[in-house]
Amino acid sequence: MEVISDAGDERISDYRALTDVELRTRWEPPHGLFIAEGELVLRRALRAGYRPRSILVEAKRFEQVADLEGAAPIYGAAPSVLEEITGFHVHRGVLASFHRNPLPPASEVLAAARRVVILEDINNHTNIGAIFRGVAALGIDAVLLSPTCADPLYRRSVRVSMGEVFAIPYVTLAPWPDGLKLVRDAGYTLLAMTPDPEAIPLQELGSRERQRPALLLGAEGPGLSRLALEASDFRVRIPMRRNVDSLNVAAATAVACWELTRTDPL
Repeated sequence: MEVISDAGDERISDYRALTDVELRTRWEPPHGLFIAEGELVLRRALRAGYRPRSILVEAKRFEQVADLEGAAPIYGAAPSVLEEITGFHVHRGVLASFHRNPLPPASEVLAAARRVVILEDINNHTNIGAIFRGVAALGIDAVLLSPTCADPLYRRSVRVSMGEVFAIPYVTLAPWPDGLKLVRDAGYTLLAMTPDPEAIPLQELGSRERQRPALLLGAEGPGLSRLALEASDFRVRIPMRRNVDSLNVAAATAVACWELTRTDPL
């Protein structure tokens, strides 16, 4: 372990100002990196084939990652120095910087999948992370994102997903919404989620519509755009009680994914 005593040390520049969302959004994708927080997430990234650039730990936690010596430089610092570097108290005491992997073509992802989730304009990193965790747990094969969605590999998304963003193939679908034609041409049925009372209750979908579903979800508040709704094959809804009009988008995704996969053997 190499000890870091100065927050301005250039060796740990990947970790500087992690709470500044705008700065990190400008910095990480163009430099081909992302940050994993916590030992569990770090090891899931490694198992998924991501290549580490460096590891930064609270010095007293070095033994947790000592077996990774040789995989990447390991830097250790006191908690006060870590907080000065990152901008927050690193309560898990372990951070790692990774190289991003190139994303596959959308056509390749669609060909390898049976059921997919498509997200439009979901720019909340917490929701993105929660959606990926639910998708992984409930048997969906891939996630497609409109170009306006938040980065699944942003630190908060990765943390909320508990590293499940590494388990699910994803790709940006562009141009939007014209790229939805690629999904239909690949044999999927486009199911647009909406609270519209005229939409079909999910549990009433027929077997044909369930064979290769592509579930479309939009941002909280506005929901799916008019163009995305018009591009869909069916509009579907989750029946709700007590005059509740909608669910958080991550919760709605989980409910819909469970409905579409509930008959699958575990």
